[in-house]
Formats: sequence, C-alpha cells, structure tokens
Amino acid sequence: MAIKKSQIEKWIAAQRKHRLSDTHVQMARELGLNPDKLGKIDNHKQEAWKSPLPEFIEEIYFKRFRKKRPDNTVRPLKQILKDEELKAKAKKQAKDERRKLRAEENPDGNPS
Repeated sequence: MAIKKSQIEKWIAAQRKHRLSDTHVQMARELGLNPDKLGKIDNHKQEAWKSPLPEFIEEIYFKRFRKKRPDNTVRPLKQILKDEELKAKAKKQAKDERRKLRAEENPDGNPS
C-alpha cells in the first residue's frame, strides 16, 4: 500500500509537536489515529485525569492487539518517505524504458 507524502508529513509534524518516538508513531498509525486530532488526546496538563499521549497510545495498542510493541521493525518516518520516493523513481524509470521499447518496435506510431 502506497502511503501519501502529505500524510507522512502530517505524522512528522505531529511527532515533533507531541514529542513522540518512532515506535509510538507507528503504533498510532496501526491504530488508525488521525495525526491532526492528537492534540485533543494530548491534553493531560489541563485535564489531570488524562494520561500523557505516549502512555495512552501504549494502553490502547495493548487493548487492541494484546502486545506491548509492534512485531515488525520500526522505521523512522523520514526513512519511509525516502523509500517511497525511491520506489516512485524506479517505477517512473521502468515506465520510461517500456515506452522507449514500444517506440523502437513501432516507429510509425501505430499501436499494432
């Protein structure tokens, strides 16, 4: 599944704003949390009954998946963004090569 660049950038901004680790961000993404709405959850200073955001993410992650941490390796968001860009470049290059081969096979421009 391709991840949109704008969505990753929103997560990077939320990670910086709420001081979350890469593990907490991955857990929140797996839970399907919205990065724009994390400020509502991270309001433990004004509302004392709320737990801090990293603890809250760990709690709901454990409730849903019955494990403390994600099974797969945690990749930083910047690395995910870099990998997506490399993948897109490779895909574009392969497409250009296919077009070039098709153009060499049919120099007059007819599809058949």
